[in-house]
Amino acid sequence: MFIKFLKPMPAPVSVSKASSEKWGMLNQNFVLGLVSGVAIVALVGFALLLVQRGDSEKTAKTQQGSGVVAVQPTQPTQPAPSAAVPAVTDADHIRGNVNAPVTLVEYSDFECPFCLRFLPSVEQALQEYPNDVRLVYRHFPLTSIHPEAQKAAEATECASEQGKFWEMHDKIFEADAASNMSVATWKQVAGDLGLDTATFATCLDSGKYANLVQQQTADGQAAGVRGTPATFVNGQLVSGAVAYETLKSVIQSKLAQ
Repeated sequence: MFIKFLKPMPAPVSVSKASSEKWGMLNQNFVLGLVSGVAIVALVGFALLLVQRGDSEKTAKTQQGSGVVAVQPTQPTQPAPSAAVPAVTDADHIRGNVNAPVTLVEYSDFECPFCLRFLPSVEQALQEYPNDVRLVYRHFPLTSIHPEAQKAAEATECASEQGKFWEMHDKIFEADAASNMSVATWKQVAGDLGLDTATFATCLDSGKYANLVQQQTADGQAAGVRGTPATFVNGQLVSGAVAYETLKSVIQSKLAQ
């Protein structure tokens, strides 16, 4: 009997196990690569953000140093003037050289603190330019916030009947500075100025010049006045209680024309 001994064959390698190990390594490498990529992108983005922030801060500092101010949203514009400033007539109250080449038409309120603050600028202009500047005073009482301003304006007109407009004008501003604004004060001032107090009181109590004051206010509004003081320098509007140097520069520009 013949028996053939066969050589043992090596055990077959499991294909599924090798494939699994191979793909496991690939997946691990892919995940590591993906995480690394995301980290790099995040670092680059953060670096760009820092650079952009630094540029913004540098720009802001540069603008601040150069006086550039960020533009804020614009406010609603005021209505455009519908008329020119009424021409100066003999009925106006004029201080200074009546034939001066530069005219300051001031719309003012006797109870307005800014008008009081602006008064020295006007007085300085008249002193520095005695032949070249004249002041025309017109009424613009802000009655909604200054309850005594209307009657104060009327008081100057009543004093004007007796040739004392500017004297009453000055006394009322002094009273404003002392917070002593009232009809009783104007009547007392009339006596101090040597006016016929009975005539003055009758004029003031009757409201004789109320319409004139209101008409000047309406004319100012039509010309573009929105608050006090408002001064037209040969037609150019200068709003607010500006410093004398500002007023002076406008006057000089008009004299140079």
